Amino acid sequence: MKIGSYQLQNNLILAPMAGITDRPFRNLCKQNGAGLAVSEMVASNPALRKHKRTLLKADHTGETGLRSVQILGTDPEQMADAAQFNAQRGAQIIDINMGCPAKKVCSVAAGSALLRDEELVKRILHKVVQSVDVPVTLKIRTGWDKDSRNAINIAQLAEQSGIAALTVHGRTRACAFKGAAEYDTIKAVKAAVSIPVIANGDISTVEKARYVLNYTSADAIMIGRAAQGRPWFFNEIQHYLQTGEQAIQADINKIKNTLLLHLEELYLFYGALNGVRIGRKHIGWYFEHLGSLPAAIKKPIYQTISPETQLSLVSSAFDLFDKALPQKQAAIKY
Repeated sequence: MKIGSYQLQNNLILAPMAGITDRPFRNLCKQNGAGLAVSEMVASNPALRKHKRTLLKADHTGETGLRSVQILGTDPEQMADAAQFNAQRGAQIIDINMGCPAKKVCSVAAGSALLRDEELVKRILHKVVQSVDVPVTLKIRTGWDKDSRNAINIAQLAEQSGIAALTVHGRTRACAFKGAAEYDTIKAVKAAVSIPVIANGDISTVEKARYVLNYTSADAIMIGRAAQGRPWFFNEIQHYLQTGEQAIQADINKIKNTLLLHLEELYLFYGALNGVRIGRKHIGWYFEHLGSLPAAIKKPIYQTISPETQLSLVSSAFDLFDKALPQKQAAIKY
């Protein structure tokens, strides 16, 4: 798959997720088979542009592969300025967020709330595309609610505006993340435009990945929540798409080594204290694939503020898993 002049290694993409797809996680997913990883959303508000947290979101220092930054906002001029700013900082692809369903985003008419104003969508897309020399992509939902699915209209506006690729999450804003993703709209969008279309939503198994690609005829798929605590999922999908066979599932040692490496990268990126705090949610996601741990084991892991202690406690917890689980169960269960 190509985005503008860029040829991706494959058609498996890590979704932008607020508070999750920072540089350490993007690199980890790319190392485990993601053809592209999009940054968490970056506000276009110039007052926030040089805030430490905003700069970290779009930090590409040492990042492997293509660098894609997602921008969020409602003002065409500010969005264009944000695109230029991030392109100057090393972004090779600019992604526009019109899919976030969060209340704090939609309450200021950003994210998926923009889908209710097609004229504003058109102005934003045109302005951003004209402002930078790098490819611009767009992420949307199928519409605001079930009675106003307008993804096809938005897709055609995107194509006319010069958008290089379009991601469609198979839910409306009103659905948030509830219920099953519907792929009929994604299929219809793909048939209505000639630009690459990326399917997103509920792709949590390798079989589902192949089904969504085949059913929608999408050019690529985007993986979000299913990659949390499971960055090797991209390699598993790629293996299944190429061979039709299940890859050997990650065992205890692979999970342990991946998590410990992930934590160390978080400490380096955020600093000791913030790295430990941010690491807690990732630890929980990795552990979810292994089963339950006694509260007496989990509590000190989530309470410590020391990187050394967190690493030691996590390592010890894996030793307990290894002893508690029969060998045939010592692999991730989906």
